Amino acid sequence: QVQLVESGGGLVQAGDSLRLSCAASGRTFSSYTMGWFRQPPGKEREFVAGINRSSGSTYYVAFVKGRFSISKDNAKNTVYLQMNSLKPEDTAVYYCAARRKISGSSRLAADEVDYWGQGTQVTVSS
Repeated sequence: QVQLVESGGGLVQAGDSLRLSCAASGRTFSSYTMGWFRQPPGKEREFVAGINRSSGSTYYVAFVKGRFSISKDNAKNTVYLQMNSLKPEDTAVYYCAARRKISGSSRLAADEVDYWGQGTQVTVSS
């Protein structure tokens, strides 16, 4: 069992930066490919970024590439999402996710996720 706890969300202005953190319980953190999803108001949850458990390679969806950066610290059992140049359309609840399945892909599908965090709200005002 893995528990994921996000933090770092908040209300910011367009152009600002935020860093989200996801702290994972358990000793097997390095066994999971980690990722971030988000759910904008009134919309479905969507994948944002992932980091592979083995290679450390990363994947970003087009609408955040160049602005967001995912990283992890295995010693701290924590994955981060650095978000720069935030836009109002980045407003959403952001969820941390963990996938146990072994794959070379750093892109996570929602139905592959084994554990979810509770979510943290990010609001970007214009």
